[in-house]
Amino acid sequence: MTDILVLGGAHIDRRGFSGDTAPGASNPGMWKEEAGGGAFNCARSLSRLGHRVTLISPRGGDSEGEAVASAAEAAGIIDRPFTFLDRRTPTYTAIMERDGNLVIALADMDLYRFFSPKRLAVRQVRDQFDDAAFVLTDANLPAETLAALTKAAAERNLPVAAIGISPAKVVRFQDLLDRLDYLFMNEAEARALTGDTPADHRAWPAIMRAKGLKGGAITRGGREIVAWDETSQASLLPPPLEVIGDVTGAGDGFAAGFLHARLEGGTLGDGIVHGAASARLALASEMATAEDLTRDLLMNTLPLVPSAEIVL
Repeated sequence: MTDILVLGGAHIDRRGFSGDTAPGASNPGMWKEEAGGGAFNCARSLSRLGHRVTLISPRGGDSEGEAVASAAEAAGIIDRPFTFLDRRTPTYTAIMERDGNLVIALADMDLYRFFSPKRLAVRQVRDQFDDAAFVLTDANLPAETLAALTKAAAERNLPVAAIGISPAKVVRFQDLLDRLDYLFMNEAEARALTGDTPADHRAWPAIMRAKGLKGGAITRGGREIVAWDETSQASLLPPPLEVIGDVTGAGDGFAAGFLHARLEGGTLGDGIVHGAASARLALASEMATAEDLTRDLLMNTLPLVPSAEIVL
């Protein structure tokens, strides 16, 4: 049986780093390129933590699609893509300052719109749903596909977790919040989803529950994280890192650590602590995920994270 069925973004991330960027001029810098995407980053980490993960995502018939497939295989993911031979694999290209602040980004994500609801009716996909214990997705997929996906999960009583991706995309979950067990967002995505800007970030769980969302977490950069489920909420201030390798993928790392703890029977407090530890490892890595991530490494990182504050 598949522990986790992942349907969502799996594409190529290209990130260019410069010093003090001078617009309209040639800037010295360096490039990083790797397979990425919110769902894919989370899937890699969950697989490295020992979970059996199956990935379904659209790919083009190009070298970028082959690179995503190779990265999935290297992480131990069972890869079941829909390949469109005449189209390009999605790419995300960003120019960033050395401190990790984004200058500008271009997202060539047109292929995701071809992952339509009818793709979920294919026998291969139905079988994967029947074989899964948990479903993970992200807001890279079209809203109508997310609606069909969460409906398919509900028909099988499968819990669903989701990743917000961006303020522009997270709104695709707006009418589906009562079908999600967890939604992982940053604060900008939470504001876009709800239209609210609470003075106290600890008010987010009540706001989200009122919208129908049973559980989730909101990360806030280096500031206090807040998480909740149906009965309680937790908060945690992540300790600072002296050296940050790359900020990309930290939120996906948090989602992976949180879900790992919950799937292992942990409490909400365990989830937020494991999530913060996993995000710390992702931040320390020069890649979007911690490539050396293991259960032992995560366990050894937990003492570096403070205990969660729980409010019932």
